[in-house]
Amino acid sequence: MTSRFEQALDKLKTTGVRMTPQRHAILAYLLDTMTHPTADDIYRALEDRFPSMSVATVYNNLKVFIEAGLVRELTYGDDSSRFDSDMSEHYHAICDHCGKIVDFDHPPLHALELAAASQTGFRVKGHRLEVYGLCPECASAVTH
Repeated sequence: MTSRFEQALDKLKTTGVRMTPQRHAILAYLLDTMTHPTADDIYRALEDRFPSMSVATVYNNLKVFIEAGLVRELTYGDDSSRFDSDMSEHYHAICDHCGKIVDFDHPPLHALELAAASQTGFRVKGHRLEVYGLCPECASAVTH
């Protein structure tokens, strides 16, 4: 069984993307984390290993991964974009206080897309669902 990292490398090879050490490290970091990091988070995590790397380099590499279908960009209001390497159909719960994003699984809401298409005439290509509240840590801090 091949790892997610090996699958990602194979996909990049087929799209003609050259694998640099920085690209390798950024991809490995994304695949290993569940925190939905910003480009700045990734930069800070890797800057000791790659002192000449900039936030712009991280962001440019993230764009390459997005174009290759390995990463999705999550934008929420005015906050920095966050990046998710889990390309499965899933949804997000977001803490109003600390901004933590946690994945949760739920059967895809295809009926919602069909209803939207029917009522609006749109050719619906997808949807995004987030729920908002307080994560357990922030909720605990509020009650104490």
